Amino acid sequence: MALERWFLRFAALVLATAVLLLLPSRAEAQEGWQLCNRTSYIIEAAVGRHEDTGITVQGWTKLQPGACRTALEGALTPGQHYLYGRTSGAHMGGVREWGGRHDLCVDPTGTFALESPPDCNAMGLEAQGFRPVNITAERWTNNFSEIEQYGAAEARNAGLQRLLDEAGIFSGPIDGNVGFRTRSAINDFLRARNLPATTTDEDLIDFLEQAAEERSRAVGFTLCNRTRNRIWGAIARRGPDGWESRGWWRIEAGGCSRVIDRPLRGSEHYVYAEMEDAGQVRTLAQAAEAFCVGRARFAITGRDNCEGSGYRTALFARTPPPADRKLIYEFFARDFSQASP
Repeated sequence: MALERWFLRFAALVLATAVLLLLPSRAEAQEGWQLCNRTSYIIEAAVGRHEDTGITVQGWTKLQPGACRTALEGALTPGQHYLYGRTSGAHMGGVREWGGRHDLCVDPTGTFALESPPDCNAMGLEAQGFRPVNITAERWTNNFSEIEQYGAAEARNAGLQRLLDEAGIFSGPIDGNVGFRTRSAINDFLRARNLPATTTDEDLIDFLEQAAEERSRAVGFTLCNRTRNRIWGAIARRGPDGWESRGWWRIEAGGCSRVIDRPLRGSEHYVYAEMEDAGQVRTLAQAAEAFCVGRARFAITGRDNCEGSGYRTALFARTPPPADRKLIYEFFARDFSQASP
């Protein structure tokens, strides 16, 4: 199935990216723990370290493509630390993450510094999977990387190319080589925003990120969790190859996840969710449309004979039609059935 094959290729890309996440380089390190972004994305990073009473987590350190910043000041205490990174909400294609399996609490809404509690939801926080980093010196550097092996200048250029595309200004290759057409598009953007031609690349990236965020808010499909528990969401709709279903998105209590970041096509969209409730699962009570779902993250074309294809059948609820190619769907506790094992 075409969509499934696409998803498997994407999953392989994510896995390879995760492998390339942490590349220590003492030669580049300044005082403290320095993080360098060698990707074409804007990354928001959080770090954790052991203290007397537990693990203290702080974020967000914003890293433009090609840039380095110090996440922890001063001499480091050798030992296990923790690192997590996510892409800016301005980027299309959903959030990309660099992390691991050690859950720590973060504040998804803004800058924070806290001792990670055992129950993130009870504190209005969100659990994210951090990757352990064994720091063996008083100064340390880690690079965020993707499949393409960018240097600092190439990463910055690729980041400009990506943001120009996501802001709807110019669509071209994202390869780190800025040519005449890309520079012309940048000059057009500067003139349209009444910005000086001497604007630095650093400021330009900030302006482009804002433009991309403004564009993304005007379109797409967002799922919001208005319950007090974590939910796992999925969607279904008619695609170019027929009916398709996709999931899972983990949505913490009070949070939202943008599951499609392009203008919606068609009027029929469906949602499914499973709520974690005291070790049991609650599903949507008013749902009648059968689609296939996977046991792990999935993208499935077709909605018939799910079990015969190694999936399971779940009942989805139909959403209201999109307005202006945009749809926000909210899950409330009243939407879910009684808990079952």
